[in-house]
Amino acid sequence: MRAMILAGGLSTRLYPLTKQVPKPLVPVVGSPNAVHLIRYLTSYGFDEIAINVHYLADMIVEALGDGSAYGARLQYLHEKELLGSAGAVKQMQEFLSGDSFVVIGCDDLTDMRLDRVVAFHKEKSAIATIGLVERDEVEQYGVVVADASNKITGFQEKPPKGTERSKFVNTGIYVFTPEIFDHIPANEFYDFGKNVFPALQQAGAAFYGFDARGAQWHDIGTPDEYRAATNAVLTGKLRVPGIALDGDVWTGKGAEVAKSAHVDGPSVIGEGVRVDDDAHIERSIIWQGSHIGKGAVLRDSIVGMNYEVAPGQVLENAIVANE
Repeated sequence: MRAMILAGGLSTRLYPLTKQVPKPLVPVVGSPNAVHLIRYLTSYGFDEIAINVHYLADMIVEALGDGSAYGARLQYLHEKELLGSAGAVKQMQEFLSGDSFVVIGCDDLTDMRLDRVVAFHKEKSAIATIGLVERDEVEQYGVVVADASNKITGFQEKPPKGTERSKFVNTGIYVFTPEIFDHIPANEFYDFGKNVFPALQQAGAAFYGFDARGAQWHDIGTPDEYRAATNAVLTGKLRVPGIALDGDVWTGKGAEVAKSAHVDGPSVIGEGVRVDDDAHIERSIIWQGSHIGKGAVLRDSIVGMNYEVAPGQVLENAIVANE
């Protein structure tokens, strides 16, 4: 079965971390999020996967290769000019045509039962199905309104608090039949959320939302959600294939933590990180290759790849990275 990972964006919401690293390669507890997604998709039988690349594309291709290391076969779409989420999928029409297929964003991290989403999609003979989760606070999300049969009847984009018509939000996890390509023009910037979905809803098409309440889902594309996703993995709330945990501090291969250093979880000490004497780390994420100097203090902070934290430096609620 076939799927597509949308990975062409510029990752500006995670600057300065993504000045060096494209969003698909942002590490979540030691592995690039794209790797987590590939493992997630293959666990449900989606082993032929397209991925569009644009920003720092060569780095993505070098890291993921042909996908065989993760039980998948990857096919790359190199976009010289970004054509939006739907525009990217349209360019892979030949690859994706045939049976129903899945589209997922490279910033999604979830344990949603994809087999149930696909079964629901087929049961409804839907042209499009969106995976939905509940959120108490929905002001930062795309809100989806559905009727008693789960047919989608409306949308609200980041509604002000108290004006929301639903607590269900769009996860960016979609199932489509090939008929969807009839609704996407070729060689034109086109977006699912802004163009395709409103048109389907207004036309009364077989367009549904799958109620995945109870599933863990995070969009790692913002610092707060990235922290929340990492914490969910470290505390065992979100189980991700390929990650072995022993407590809520994950330490990568080759990392060196001085005996007099102190690390409180949930925290990530990435591969090859050095933490010097008397450093104190609390609820922080340190990417691979970085060096935490003697007596430095990190609280609720994120340190990018190969970064030098000076001896005695204090970082609190900070994000630092080489640019």
